[in-house]
Amino acid sequence: MVERVEAEAILDGDRETAVALLLRVGELVGANQRLEARVAELERRLNRSSRNSSLPPSRDPPSAPPRPGGKWSGRGRGGQPGHEGRHRRLLPPEQVDEVVEHWPVRCRSCAHVFGEPERVDAAEPSRHQVAELPPIAIRVTEHRLHGVCCPECATRTRAELPREVPRSAFGPRLQAAVVTLAVRNRVSRRDTTELARELFGVELSTGSVDAIIQRAGEALAGPHTQLEQRIKSASVVNIDETGWKTAGGHRTLWDALTSATAVFRIAPGRHAFEARTLLGEPSPGSSARTAGVATTTSTPPSGSSAGHTWSGTSRPTARAWPTRKSSDTAAS
Repeated sequence: MVERVEAEAILDGDRETAVALLLRVGELVGANQRLEARVAELERRLNRSSRNSSLPPSRDPPSAPPRPGGKWSGRGRGGQPGHEGRHRRLLPPEQVDEVVEHWPVRCRSCAHVFGEPERVDAAEPSRHQVAELPPIAIRVTEHRLHGVCCPECATRTRAELPREVPRSAFGPRLQAAVVTLAVRNRVSRRDTTELARELFGVELSTGSVDAIIQRAGEALAGPHTQLEQRIKSASVVNIDETGWKTAGGHRTLWDALTSATAVFRIAPGRHAFEARTLLGEPSPGSSARTAGVATTTSTPPSGSSAGHTWSGTSRPTARAWPTRKSSDTAAS
């Protein structure tokens, strides 16, 4: 700290030295103000708790005061007397695979041992159902293609696989289970191999899992095309989009639904042509079609009297055609 005598000596001395010192003092004052603001911000964060911020009670620091307990209502925990319990519903007898009868061995009062003729129901039997998976094990079938030598021409002829036998090393049900895990439930290829080993007892490589998925995609290409045609020909379609991640990249999941059909498509973005890909372009002279998505009204190209109305949610999304004023369109 500079004493007054030293400060007066500096002012009476070299002017440049005095100016440099004053500038340095200004810098130090600014740095001190920033540090004080930083300390105040850290103290504010340190004093945050579930009582003065949005932090959950589990994030309260040890210095936070205890939360006040609620008033005791005088009732114990759990269901109260007279409350109707909620239990798992029993399946009807016709849906039960096996029924096991259990009879008491002896009387609980006098220990009389019940004989076979005495096993008569005195009341309706209590029912207890247990749902269990059967032991799951892969069933391997080996198809042997025998070769026979012709006695007439000495040509060797080998049998061929019947058409119903899969050419792959895995049957259709096992492949469907693998696709369900890897595609429907988005399990990684490596985790799918582990689940297949633990659940089904079959060894799969990640390459086999990928090949199964590719074959399933090829097999479903035809039905998927048919579903797309149903969407495009439907008079009322609900369409929506949401964010989606694939391999760490951002994509958009589009879905188009009718009362009987649902089509989902992962697209690069939420552009207008993505909606047109699902809905298709309306033909001139077609009837009005409603797609429930956004509060946007659009009309088909000139020459068509049919309006294409988007309605439903509050967030505007892609339009099928450029908007123009027309008496044939109605805002939703």
